[in-house]
Amino acid sequence: MSYGVWAQVVGQPEAIEILTATAASAAAQVEGTADGAGMIHAWLFTGPPGSGRSVAARAFAAALQCVTGQGCGECPGCRTTMAGTHADVRLVVPEGLSISVAEMRALVQTSARRPTGGRWQVVIIEDADRLTEGAANALLKAIEEPPERTVFLLCAPSDHPDDVPVTIRSRCRPVALRTPAPAAIAEVLQVRDGLDEATATWAASVCGGHVGRARRLGTDPAARDRRDAVLRIPLHLRRLADVFECADDLVKTAEADASEVSGARDEVEKEALKTAMGYGGTGKGAATASRGSAGAIKELERRQKSRATRTQRDALDLALVDLAGFYRDVLVTTSRSPATLTHPDRAADIHQAAAAWPAESTLRRLEAVLACREAIELNVKPRIAVEAMLTTLYRG
Repeated sequence: MSYGVWAQVVGQPEAIEILTATAASAAAQVEGTADGAGMIHAWLFTGPPGSGRSVAARAFAAALQCVTGQGCGECPGCRTTMAGTHADVRLVVPEGLSISVAEMRALVQTSARRPTGGRWQVVIIEDADRLTEGAANALLKAIEEPPERTVFLLCAPSDHPDDVPVTIRSRCRPVALRTPAPAAIAEVLQVRDGLDEATATWAASVCGGHVGRARRLGTDPAARDRRDAVLRIPLHLRRLADVFECADDLVKTAEADASEVSGARDEVEKEALKTAMGYGGTGKGAATASRGSAGAIKELERRQKSRATRTQRDALDLALVDLAGFYRDVLVTTSRSPATLTHPDRAADIHQAAAAWPAESTLRRLEAVLACREAIELNVKPRIAVEAMLTTLYRG
């Protein structure tokens, strides 16, 4: 496995080689021993879900703050960056459906300051594909004329104009990540997370190359149960009534996931804001403070609602990805392709479906799942989109 902070970046040797060389060059520039050739002020990390875009960006940020310039993983710069507490590293993780222009303008203004530690001011934008048009324009201005010691690290699924505007992409150095091999994922699960070999190998084989998903499946029984429930759907749709039952289960499970993630956090955030605004106080001016806090609380609730919607969509999309993988595997089996199955542990069900369904019917089912994903992303009500999909899955 790789050394220091790079041990977190799974199955990306080419990217690590580029980033470590650049970090060393940047360290030489800071120390005045070289001109920092190769170090530029904007980077674009692209790759499929689970490839580790944000992990690679954070490891690179840690290496830039590292006293050795190597990303040793031991110095304060490395430790605080990886923990998300470094004063000169700002991580933008959109909790709602998009990144607003106001948020980006505030971030750009902050990033223009000199680094407190004397090395680099680093801004990591995890989901740059969620930038609104106004936010993208605000970021573009900062990238065009960056402060001397500021670095922008953008993460997106691809460099397609639908994900990242050409004007921004053309000013970034690309770092293309790939889907990690199952063997690399299994090794990390054993070494980092302490899983036994059998569990790690299984989780790596069914995660679709998504390191975070592999870890959840390997460590969380509830995650395994949710996956099993989803993969039972294709052979469970025997009656039209099953369509509505399965739709109800899928949507309610996604809502429960969102509630579990957001519920406790929402209440803590609201109480903290009320306390900061003097809500419920009895001293002089308490009534005025309480009235003034109403607007701030309303805005917080709006952001929390947006976050819950995003969480629900992400949970539902994960189920749809698993379903799409099942129908893909049926097509692979029908065509007798040597391609590796997405769900090798469901081989018996996949062979049963391949024997029962014509290839055209399987393809229609797969297209229905993909259409459902697109519909939900376009703000179609999840229940309507899921019921339409399951009706096609039932009819074939």
